[in-house]
Amino acid sequence: QVELVESGGGLVQAGGSLRLSCAASGRTFSTLGMGWFRQAPGKNREFVAVIDRSGGTTLYAASVKGRFSIARDTATNTVYLQMNSLKPDDTAVYYCAARRGIAVVTIPTQYDYWGQGTQVTVSS
Repeated sequence: QVELVESGGGLVQAGGSLRLSCAASGRTFSTLGMGWFRQAPGKNREFVAVIDRSGGTTLYAASVKGRFSIARDTATNTVYLQMNSLKPDDTAVYYCAARRGIAVVTIPTQYDYWGQGTQVTVSS
């Protein structure tokens, strides 16, 4: 079993930055691929970014590419999502997710573990 705890959400003005953190426990962190997803009110959960278990491969949604950056720290079992140049459309609950295996996956249903989510609100 894996427990994921997100932090770092909040209210920010358009153009600002936030860094989300996701602390993982319960399973060897290096065996897990890690992803960030988000869900806005009335919308489906959507892929934001993913990093493979080695940290060598990352993938981003087109809507955030060039503004967001995902990274992982094996010393602290934490994955980060640095969000810059935030827009009101980025407003959502952001979820951290983990999956076993080496593949880089963007589909939410293929993830095994989920955090509770953290709210990000971007004002115009």
